Amino acid sequence: MTEGDTVESESSADQPKTTGEKATRDNLGGKTAIVTGASAGIGLSVAKKLAEAGANVVLVARGREKLDAAAASIGLERAMSFAADVSHFDSLRELLRVTRERFGRIDILVNNAGLNHRGPAVGISPDTLGAIITTNLTAPVFLSRLVAEHMVQQGSGSIVNVASLAGKIPVKDEAAYSASKAGLRAFGRALAMELDPLGVHVSTVCPGPVDTDFLGDLEHVPDIVLSQPMVTTDDVADAVLTCISSGKREVSLPALSGLLTTLGYVFPSLAAAMHPLFERRGAANRRRYVAARAAGRVV
Repeated sequence: MTEGDTVESESSADQPKTTGEKATRDNLGGKTAIVTGASAGIGLSVAKKLAEAGANVVLVARGREKLDAAAASIGLERAMSFAADVSHFDSLRELLRVTRERFGRIDILVNNAGLNHRGPAVGISPDTLGAIITTNLTAPVFLSRLVAEHMVQQGSGSIVNVASLAGKIPVKDEAAYSASKAGLRAFGRALAMELDPLGVHVSTVCPGPVDTDFLGDLEHVPDIVLSQPMVTTDDVADAVLTCISSGKREVSLPALSGLLTTLGYVFPSLAAAMHPLFERRGAANRRRYVAARAAGRVV
């Protein structure tokens, strides 16, 4: 899950190098992608779209049963499951070995696995706070480092990190999550500057609230999060494929939410003044979303 979205005024380095879906479908045949957090939600949507575009896909998640079912739904001739907790770094080394043994190369990495635990930081155990940082930030840094070495040797590759609006404007009762996503954005931007001259593109996708199980019980989601429009896993997956095809460094969705987030970051006094208004809007959206779910409608 990602509960956040960012947007920035884009320099020429952030502009697409090719055009969207057609370029992706033309360029991914025979390429190999690793997707973490791929047994459900955003990760599964990304994996399916990559496979549809012709890529081989290695799906990574903790739960073996759901992961194997996800790989089977794509087709085992093109998809492979690898059960692992991304916070166990020896497993990530083994992931690279197995992927190269099966498919011969690694062209795409999508760091999507995430962890969140809402509540005041002083009410959450230090171990849980540490696990959030490890899963959301340390693991992507570690895995990106491992994969980037192979991509540089190949002279090409794409790394896409799924971050969050909370990484731009911190969210109350999600302190560690906000910190981890802010760090992931910063890591991605810096790594992009290092690797782009070597043929490896690094991008960050920053969605607002996403309609997945990861979002959790709507009654416990902060009002400020629900003040922004809900997006779908397919929306996020499309953004990921856009980054892969274009090399764009950051994509936000919805775009307006990203703009509002940037304005709030640049002008913190404005963000503070607008906060009560957005909380009221989020509370109203919550009632609408709860009613829609109760009626079996898509939110």
